[in-house]
Amino acid sequence: MLIAAHFLALGVATIIFFWMIYLHRRAQKSEAIAAQIPKQISIAPFFPQRPVTWIAIRSATSEAVQSALGLSRSVPCSWSDGMAGAHEFFISPRVNGWVIVTGLALPTPDDEVDACFLFLTALSRKVGHVQFFHAEKFTHHHAWARLDDGCVTRAYAWAGKTVWNQGAKTLPEARLRLKCFEYGDDSATNEIAGDNFEKVAELAARWSFDPAAVDEHLLNQAGGMAGELSQLY
Repeated sequence: MLIAAHFLALGVATIIFFWMIYLHRRAQKSEAIAAQIPKQISIAPFFPQRPVTWIAIRSATSEAVQSALGLSRSVPCSWSDGMAGAHEFFISPRVNGWVIVTGLALPTPDDEVDACFLFLTALSRKVGHVQFFHAEKFTHHHAWARLDDGCVTRAYAWAGKTVWNQGAKTLPEARLRLKCFEYGDDSATNEIAGDNFEKVAELAARWSFDPAAVDEHLLNQAGGMAGELSQLY
């Protein structure tokens, strides 16, 4: 019995020894494979982007919008690259009857509301129906506007306070329960501002469409143009 127990213990020890060697070699092999992979490569899921600020223009071609903006040095640009907002201006192809304009050069109400107003009215005089949306994540500054032939039919902008409130509230705004404060009204809280911010994309979807909801097939095929502004107004 003692001899049998001795051989059993020796057998178990041998199995454990060879198992440890196997695990060690497998670990070395995994490390060697990992070392061959460039460290700068990272894989991230692709998803449609929504810019912080964008304009939706109805019944116009991309070329007509480019002419209205007076863009110079325009180059082809993909939808996904344009929506990232790194260009001065990006003009999308027509999607569901709308052309989207976004970019670093778009004026926003929280910078200078008068410049935003002048830009939008000048553009609307040239292309007709224009919609404007702005939703800044960290400050919760937000804005939306509709213009026809240079006339503002509805606009609201909040940048720590109401800086633009013009026209009657639309039915989609009412149904989304968006809170719009009068000039000088300090009752707006961060919670209310955050709630409005969260609903800007939904309002855009009801007025025109949400850029982040574009079909993925279109993202792979459709291209727009990026360029710089010469003079609009």
